[in-house]
Amino acid sequence: MSRAPRSATEAQIDALEKLCERLAGFGADTSLEWLDGYMTAIAASRRAIAIDEWLPKAFGDAFERTFADPLDLEGARATLQTHADLLASQLDAEELLDAPDNLRLAPLMAQYDDAARAEMVAEGHATEDEARDLLQTGALWSEGFQQAVEHFADDWPEPDPESDEGVWFDSCMMRVLALTLPQKELAEHLEAEYPGETLERDQIVDEACFGIQDLRVYWLDHAPKPETRRVEAKVGRNDPCPCGSGKKFKKCHGA
Repeated sequence: MSRAPRSATEAQIDALEKLCERLAGFGADTSLEWLDGYMTAIAASRRAIAIDEWLPKAFGDAFERTFADPLDLEGARATLQTHADLLASQLDAEELLDAPDNLRLAPLMAQYDDAARAEMVAEGHATEDEARDLLQTGALWSEGFQQAVEHFADDWPEPDPESDEGVWFDSCMMRVLALTLPQKELAEHLEAEYPGETLERDQIVDEACFGIQDLRVYWLDHAPKPETRRVEAKVGRNDPCPCGSGKKFKKCHGA
């Protein structure tokens, strides 16, 4: 029986927000939504990627500069590890296999409405068309996801695009990329993928999450193969020494 997925608590979200604010103060171009998208891609990839591996790619040296104090650093890493564990539980492959129709991901996204876009236009920051394209729920989250995929491209190998598997893989990825499409292109995409249907923004976000869940299960059959370990034959003590001296190994280099 599939277990209900956990969601981030208010305290965990608050800790992540404060972490992002501090990073932004040291020049890191990040936000809670972007970070959640980035870490979702890390959790959904075909192998376990440790924090020490992805931190430098995500923030350069900003993380070390922001949390230079050892105790401060320990707390920041604990905050990230807690969120990484949460995402791993939401994307648990066995749970996803047991209930493939259940939405387990709970992305952390800012909600934008017409009032927020009107305010942006009134303040002179954008035209109405630009505001509609810029203030779209999930766009920044998708950008974070895409950035992580680019940073760890070897862990997101695309199958042959001409194969059925490749078409399916591209469709899953496109559900995530759709969150960043301008309105006109998004409308064309939705018409092609969901003919005759009208999807609200929340439904488009759900489709992106289902695409990621499908990809997480996909990696079960496409995990990286372990490196072949070469074991050299051992030299017996009474065998000729490999150095070519003509002596027995035990009286030469094995002495």
